[in-house]
Amino acid sequence: MNLSQTSAKDLLGDLASGRLSAVEVMRATLDRIAAVNGRVNAIVALRDEEDLMAEARAADAATAKGPLHGLPIAVKDLVNVAGIASTQGSPVFRDHIPQSDDLIAARMRAAGAILIGKTNTPEFGLGSHTFNPVYGATRNPYDLARSCGGSSGGAAVALATGMLALADGSDMMGSLRNPAAWNNVYGFRPSWGRVPSEPVGDNYLHQLSTLGPMARSPEDIGLLLDVISGSDPRFPLSVDSRNVAPVTPADLTGLRIGWLGDWGGAFPLEAGISDLCETALSVFETLGAQIEPLAPPFEAERIWDSWITLRSWSVAAKLEALSDSKASLKDSAQWELERGLALSAMEVHHASVTRSDWFRRAAALFEDYDALILPSAQVWPFDIDKPYPTEIAGQAMDTYHRWMQVVTPVSLLGLPCLAIPAGFGQQGLPMGLQLFGPRGSDARLLEIGAAYHAETLWPQKRPAI
Repeated sequence: MNLSQTSAKDLLGDLASGRLSAVEVMRATLDRIAAVNGRVNAIVALRDEEDLMAEARAADAATAKGPLHGLPIAVKDLVNVAGIASTQGSPVFRDHIPQSDDLIAARMRAAGAILIGKTNTPEFGLGSHTFNPVYGATRNPYDLARSCGGSSGGAAVALATGMLALADGSDMMGSLRNPAAWNNVYGFRPSWGRVPSEPVGDNYLHQLSTLGPMARSPEDIGLLLDVISGSDPRFPLSVDSRNVAPVTPADLTGLRIGWLGDWGGAFPLEAGISDLCETALSVFETLGAQIEPLAPPFEAERIWDSWITLRSWSVAAKLEALSDSKASLKDSAQWELERGLALSAMEVHHASVTRSDWFRRAAALFEDYDALILPSAQVWPFDIDKPYPTEIAGQAMDTYHRWMQVVTPVSLLGLPCLAIPAGFGQQGLPMGLQLFGPRGSDARLLEIGAAYHAETLWPQKRPAI
């Protein structure tokens, strides 16, 4: 059995039955990391091998703690993990070793996962390209000269290369969806509040970013989603939710899916992306779904203006404590901090009104459609030495993140969204789709995705290095 490409479901089943030991899984994991991580730089702050093997032996000797018992997982480096360097990709936190776990890490540890290290991320998670001055850049396993996306780029690459079977990520502006697309894996942005954020600072005002799972199938996504979901009494807007696992393929007969494409030309796409996405849509039709092209349901520029206001306000709230060392931050962090600190209360209010208007319009759409679909990215993976795209199809980008505008309709509303692989373009590079639905439709989206996955098996068909 090739453990590096075995599903999380099968690994955990074999661990629970005793057909596999935690020691065997850990040995295979460390061997795979040794074989490929030097080329892609996805796993960082890897713990000492002897300590990890000892923890695996202890897991074999103990009663199972939970559904992830004995499974190695590396945690995204925006999350504090006790005893492991947690840098957020910033020199400011290069030597930060927390004494306690953040909530998501604590939940995975309590479920029996062995936390082996970190997955790489951009500095403070800003920008959909994983590079930082602490660990350097993470490379795309389908072309080592190209970006892997971000900010959950290390997680996506670790999955694509078989170094991990499950990974956590986070998503504000496509940070799960873009790297999933560019690495031929799945990522899930849950309904906002289903997976609570860390209960520190303000827990009421900022409702843009969420934590979520990544894997090589929707079925495996469901396993981790159940572990990290659930309300926390310290987080006032968290919600209780039923388990989604086991995720089984839905019958798509008669399912109505709205295809939003390039939003009436508002989202320029590089050549080949639209054609590949439409080919992927035909899979849903083969399975019995109805695909209907939709005119733009809301003005894209209004969504964008609302988004960049609320995003800068949220990012600046997190970075305000670093104002005195602003010059040491990456340029995008400085830009967000300056914009956020300059905003007035009424500017934030008007942005929230626009968000509310778009939410009401989207709610009306979901009365007629079971789900909506957009491309996951507007460009193919770009040169790893390029900070971000400055133009798409001849159209200049006016900010460091305008090239990811296609993810903002989902992010602004906190809707559940499954990033699914769409196949490969002419250069052999992966691309993906965003399948999203109304709040609370998390389980249904995973079931729809499972039907698509059973038909395509993209992560299993084109192994990376």
